[in-house]
Amino acid sequence: MENIEKNQMIPNNPLLTIKHLAESIALEFPDTITPLYLILEEEELDLFFDSYGDGFDGMTIYDDSKFFIHINTSRGNKPNTARARFTIAHELGHYFINHHRIGLKKGLLSPHPSKNYEDTHFRIEREADYFASCLLMPEERFKKHIQRKKFDYSIIKSLSEHFQTSITATAIRFADIGNHPLMIVFAENGKIKWRWNSEDFPFKYLLYSDKIPENSVMGEYFYQSKQPTGTEDIWPMDWFNYVKDDDEYRRFKEHCIPHKNLALSIIWEAK
Repeated sequence: MENIEKNQMIPNNPLLTIKHLAESIALEFPDTITPLYLILEEEELDLFFDSYGDGFDGMTIYDDSKFFIHINTSRGNKPNTARARFTIAHELGHYFINHHRIGLKKGLLSPHPSKNYEDTHFRIEREADYFASCLLMPEERFKKHIQRKKFDYSIIKSLSEHFQTSITATAIRFADIGNHPLMIVFAENGKIKWRWNSEDFPFKYLLYSDKIPENSVMGEYFYQSKQPTGTEDIWPMDWFNYVKDDDEYRRFKEHCIPHKNLALSIIWEAK
């Protein structure tokens, strides 16, 4: 409770301010791939990779007048991987966003564990996630790579490789600033953990608020142990609620990426 009260004392950072901050840092460098280690070196930030169990992906600590960033290899954050790059960029958000940095220095913001892609009520975590996306995938460079290409899953994969970012982070960034509306759903053991969608995605309500629909591609994976075969055709009623009669036969695509008891689905309208 004490941490929550302290966090509520940290002023709001408008997303546009965070975007300008992150992208101004990224665009200082000519490289398409944002050189995180060079940024760390220029800011004289100490970075540590170690195994810390399942508690967090990254953590930023201020101690003895210095900032230290700890990255947890136990959760797949191996050096130079896409996951580790996002974790480092997220922690850099806590350092570069003024109120985060000042909060840590003055004790208004306690050091806390950060977990990638988790639905969190902590505003500072959402702000750091947004900073990371903008730092790794600046809008100008991101949109230039998309241009006028017709959307399919290969676009996300290509962007992910181009910017050395995870499929999840890339899909979310595309949903925010891409040229085709997306819905992204992440689930564990058939239960929805979080979802993200473009503002202009045609459907806003999932069929169920907490579980994966049985007739979706992801549903077949969880309930029938059927492995996805790539991008598959679906109908709106497979995933969404409040589908109007005129919308029943609109063609949609679902690309499901499973991993053991986890799965990520990217959903879009085929045009």
